[in-house]
Amino acid sequence: MGDWRGPERSEQEDPLGAGWERYRPAVFGVAYRLLGSVADAEDVAQDVWLRAAGADLRDIGDLQAWLVTVAARRSYDILKSARFRRETYVGPWLPEPLLTGPDASQPVLVDESVSSAMLLIMEELSPPERVAFVLHDVFGLEFGQIADVLDVSVPSARQLASRARRRVANAKQSTPQASKAERERVLTAFRAAYEAGDLAGLVRLLHPDAVYVTDGGDKAFAARKLIHGGERVAEVMVRTGHQWHPDRIDFAEVGGELALVSYRGGRVYSVDTVQITDGLISAYRRVLNPDKLARV
Repeated sequence: MGDWRGPERSEQEDPLGAGWERYRPAVFGVAYRLLGSVADAEDVAQDVWLRAAGADLRDIGDLQAWLVTVAARRSYDILKSARFRRETYVGPWLPEPLLTGPDASQPVLVDESVSSAMLLIMEELSPPERVAFVLHDVFGLEFGQIADVLDVSVPSARQLASRARRRVANAKQSTPQASKAERERVLTAFRAAYEAGDLAGLVRLLHPDAVYVTDGGDKAFAARKLIHGGERVAEVMVRTGHQWHPDRIDFAEVGGELALVSYRGGRVYSVDTVQITDGLISAYRRVLNPDKLARV
């Protein structure tokens, strides 16, 4: 019997087949950065593959750029409709956790733009600003390509990216990024205090103005409003820790940063990311929505 796959085809004859695995991280990456959803990004990657599989790619000079723009255009359509979904979402919305590092099930391009903090900053941008910023500042696309995706003029695309860049820079300035060592130190101490139900220990690790954000999406028990103040956050976490005591809490890399993953009954119960300011946790973000934990 012959090989059912048929004869091997060169990269020149079949550029998609030869390069898809190489380019898929960029395709998935641009979709995730724009949508904040692993599930939607996977759907976009599948749509892009189907579109590319039916196209003649032999005359395309930069295949990755072409694939990224196709993914961005599809993501832009979803992003505009997603604004309505965000407005009707029950309780606070947080990005779907994306495992990176050795725990990742698939390769992904990792930088600060996939962190939960950065995705929340970009969430404040308009859809065109977000597309222009991600395509230019993260993926290095030319403004002519960005203009085609957004159906605007090149000067308008340049202005959108510039405006987004300023807004992102201002937000980042107020929330400086902690070092990897500091993040590990704080989270290690926090996990120990949380597992022990040590209220005083948690208070010492939480910034006095700390905010606690829980995303249950009306599918898991979670606070529907932000909880403010280090002492108040510590009290709530001790109470919920006693009530919903996890089987174990592991470290994992999520969005390029160290995070905590809690398990109950052998399943992921929550994924927690933090923002650290002056050595203290200033924002604690907990994803409880089971739809967002299915791929962790």
